[in-house]
Amino acid sequence: MLPSAKFDGMTNEALLAAYKESGDGAMKQELVIRYSYLVKAVAMQMRGAYISFAEIDDIVNEGIIALMGAIEKFDPSRNVKLETYASLRIKGTIVDIARKQDWTPRNVRKKAKDIDKATMELYEQNGKMPSNQEVADYMGMTMDKYYKAIGETNLYNVVSLDSMVTDFQDSFNAMPVSGCVDPEESPSEALQKKEMKDVLKNAITSLSKREQLIISLYYRKELSMKEIARVLEVSEPRISQLHSTAIKKLRLSMESYL
Repeated sequence: MLPSAKFDGMTNEALLAAYKESGDGAMKQELVIRYSYLVKAVAMQMRGAYISFAEIDDIVNEGIIALMGAIEKFDPSRNVKLETYASLRIKGTIVDIARKQDWTPRNVRKKAKDIDKATMELYEQNGKMPSNQEVADYMGMTMDKYYKAIGETNLYNVVSLDSMVTDFQDSFNAMPVSGCVDPEESPSEALQKKEMKDVLKNAITSLSKREQLIISLYYRKELSMKEIARVLEVSEPRISQLHSTAIKKLRLSMESYL
C-alpha cells in the first residue's frame, strides 16, 4: 500500500477525526499506512520474546491486522493517544499468538515452576523477594545455568502475567452490573482497576533500581533489548535476563493478589 496524495495536507490527528466521523475506507487505509511503523517497532522490540515460535514477517502481518482493529475501535474521547492504544493492541496480539500456539515445551514449564517454587519458599522464609544469587544457591545451580534457565522461561513469564491479568479482567467484566449500561462506568470495576494498578505499582517498586529502569525503558519508552543494553552499557543477553527476572517477580506478585 502506498500513501494517497489527497491526504497530504491532513495531520494524523485530523485524518483520524475525519475517519471517525465518516468511516471512509480510503482514510482508514491511509491511517494504517501512516501508523504501520508501530507494527515493526513493536515487533522488533519484542523479538526476544517471540523468536522461538514465529518469524518476524508473520508477526508483522498479524500486527497490521491488530493495527486495523485498533484504528477501528479507538475512542478519541478516552484521552489516550492512538499510538499508545495501538502499541498495546499489537503487543497483546503477539502474546495472544503465543498463548494459542501453546509454544512452551514441558521442560520449560517445569523450569519456570521450579524457579517460582524456590523464589516463593525463600520469600516466605525471609519476608522479601530473594536475589538471583539467592535463588540459584537455593536450587544448587551455578549463575550461568540459572541465567540460562531464566532466559528460556522469559516468554512463559510474559505470557503467564498477561494471561493472569486478562483472564481476571474478563471474568470480572462478565459479571452483571446492575443499572450500568457501560461496564467501564461501574464503580466496582473502577475499584478493581485501581487495586490492580496499586498492586502492580507496589510490585514494581519492590524491584531493584536496575530492574525498574529496564521495565520503564522497555514498556514506557518502548526501547528494544539492544537499545537498553546500549543505554546501560551491558550485553543484550544480560538485559534479557534482568527483564525476565523482573517479569517473574511481577507475575508472582500479581498471582498472590489475584
